[in-house]
Amino acid sequence: MAAEPIEGPRSSERLLILALERFGVWLRSIVVCLCGALGVVSADAAEVPLALSLLVPAFLACGARLYSLRRPRLFPLALLWTLDAAVVVLTGLSQPVIGGESANVMVEAMVGISVVAFQYEWATRPVAGAALAALGAAVCVLGDVLSSPGHSPDVVPLVRMLIQVGLSRAAYVIVRGLARAADRSAAVRAAARREMEVAAARRATEREYLATLHDTASATLLMVSQGDGRDWSWLPPRARQDLEAMSAVPGFETGSVDLAVLLGCVPEGEGQARVRLKTRIDGPLAIPSGPGLAIFNGVREAVTNVARHAGVREAELRAWTEGDGAVVELSDAGRGFDPESVPARRRGINGSIIGRMHSVGGSATVTSRPDTGTRVQWRWHGQALAPQAGDRTQATGVPHPPRAQVQHTADVRFIRGRLLYGTQLAVLLISLVWQFTISLRRLVVHQDMYRPAWAQTTAFVCLAAVAVIGGAYLLRGRRIPPRVRWLSLGSVLAVSAVCAFTLPPEQSTGAPDWAFGVVGWHALFLLADLRAGVFAAFLGAHVGLNATAVFLSGEPTVAQWAIMGISTIGSCGFQLSVGVLMTYLLHGTAPAAGTAAAREEELRTRERIHEDMQRDHKERYRALTATTVPLLVGLGHGALSPHDEEVRLRCGVEAARMRRLFAESDAVLDPLLNELRACVEVAEHQGVTVSLAVRGRPGEVPVEVRRELIDPVAVILGRTRSTARVTVVWTPRAVRVSVVSEDCAGGGRGTDEAAEAPGRATNAQVAVERTIRGGSVWVEAGWRRPAASGVDLT
Repeated sequence: MAAEPIEGPRSSERLLILALERFGVWLRSIVVCLCGALGVVSADAAEVPLALSLLVPAFLACGARLYSLRRPRLFPLALLWTLDAAVVVLTGLSQPVIGGESANVMVEAMVGISVVAFQYEWATRPVAGAALAALGAAVCVLGDVLSSPGHSPDVVPLVRMLIQVGLSRAAYVIVRGLARAADRSAAVRAAARREMEVAAARRATEREYLATLHDTASATLLMVSQGDGRDWSWLPPRARQDLEAMSAVPGFETGSVDLAVLLGCVPEGEGQARVRLKTRIDGPLAIPSGPGLAIFNGVREAVTNVARHAGVREAELRAWTEGDGAVVELSDAGRGFDPESVPARRRGINGSIIGRMHSVGGSATVTSRPDTGTRVQWRWHGQALAPQAGDRTQATGVPHPPRAQVQHTADVRFIRGRLLYGTQLAVLLISLVWQFTISLRRLVVHQDMYRPAWAQTTAFVCLAAVAVIGGAYLLRGRRIPPRVRWLSLGSVLAVSAVCAFTLPPEQSTGAPDWAFGVVGWHALFLLADLRAGVFAAFLGAHVGLNATAVFLSGEPTVAQWAIMGISTIGSCGFQLSVGVLMTYLLHGTAPAAGTAAAREEELRTRERIHEDMQRDHKERYRALTATTVPLLVGLGHGALSPHDEEVRLRCGVEAARMRRLFAESDAVLDPLLNELRACVEVAEHQGVTVSLAVRGRPGEVPVEVRRELIDPVAVILGRTRSTARVTVVWTPRAVRVSVVSEDCAGGGRGTDEAAEAPGRATNAQVAVERTIRGGSVWVEAGWRRPAASGVDLT
């Protein structure tokens, strides 16, 4: 089945957008406050009050924006946009107030970070982000004009700001696109798993329902069909209980039960079929209701088997705790049997006892030998025993998808890999664009300031080579080998040292220092998959090298300190915050997205399972309303008597139909013959001698056709008193099933009634012929393969 259409952002994309919004607000607020404080420190004493009157409201606006992250409903979008606009406007107006080089650096850093952060804060509203970026650029130009009257504004910072805005938006689009692709891929895989889980749950529920039918209606009708001359006082309440069991939707039991109390309610039977139970139960035994009811129903069926087959009227029932689970054992000293000799078509052991426990994650074993008695043991150990493949129901008995840690880890690893690839691609783009636009211009323009110039040029080429090598691995979908990674990182640090010591100290972090702002991006690309602490250590070494070069030339002034601090915060601080964001995305957002996706998928699967099980149950119950339900209603309320031969014959026919239904789930080479033998066994239990002959090579027949082929035969076998012959004939293009009964009760009129019964589907491709001569009846059902069906019966 195709994946469901994605409506709106799914888990990874949604959490990514939320993380980027918070990142943008926090980054801008911290940079504005720190750079603003450094700008005030570097300003003249006479200008401090006026500067504070402009910057303090900007700080308060940042604080209000941070508070809006906790109470988003208190702040409409218009108010949030106004607060963001106020920050850049007040910051730009402070430039002519503070004056000097430090004011230019401060405003450029604060507005530059703000316009970058706006692209993340307003990521889902790009028009609002672009408007704020345009406002920031206009404010920078206005501040430059007011601080330097008569001079034309410097367009270089403006171009640099526009490049930053474009790169930040491009990085967001890249990462969001890969997150969305990860969500879509995860949704496709989840849809496939959901179909598997739904199918497994439906199979498990079908097995449980068939086991319930076997233990209730099938057993009751079979006992009624086997003759008169017994006490039938137990029949009406039993028939009413069977109706309740058939109408209940299996698999939706919840909570926990006391197994000791349940086992105390195991019916011992009535009259000659009563089995006296000696119980030794160490209670209480609190377990989930699913395993508890599976054990209870299995014990009930085992007690019934003792009454029917063991030849004794006494059994011992024990139960005790074992670890975090429970063990129940039923033993008798009867005639025993060989479990290996029991045909797979017999449902009492395989379906009602062993199959039930497997479906809830437990186990059941039957130990017996002829003349040595029988011992049946049920075990359930909490979560220690995982459900078998295809039996995906949890210990509560509620079928729903498994929350397997292995699958969850695989989903998280996949989302993390997509996010890592996206962030690395975005950082590589920033590194290359920044180096070959802003850094390259600075290197070319200030060649005369480097001592020597060739060292700076060599460092530029080395840095470009590192980016190209790393990008080659990334674009081929391969991880950078550890040796290449650390050699490249060493080369980047060497570039930082060369550039710091071949530049005049007073120009450190200034316009000629092309490497200070770009080295960190190359290192972040190499260290993207590691924790932010490793990248912080690199930035510390990078800043330390530049600070050492400045100190060796003499003690810097306060203004120099302020400029260096603002530049460090604006470049390295921003890069460090991006590294922290990447760590959060990989180790916080990816697991959270995997968990959220698993939770959403679990809800979808639960809903699908519930809907499908309800529909399946209605279809199953509707199929029984035509024949089985009226019989049980009549027997339960006294309208039908088990002493009536016609009633017994109808019960035999319905018992045969149910046995054929049980046989549908068997994995055999010839399903038609297997289901036919199930009907034959019911007739043989009633004392009928049946001969079965098969001619030709078996082929494939749809299940709906098999039902219509076998049903007339089941009706005749159920109404036969002594002998019958059943024949199956296969030809290359057809299959025919016939039965001859020498003394069919009622002259075979039951076949007509069955075909006309309301609620029974009939296949127009199956032709039924009947011949009646006195008490002898011949019925044949035939099906011819349609020419376009592609089914080969040869």
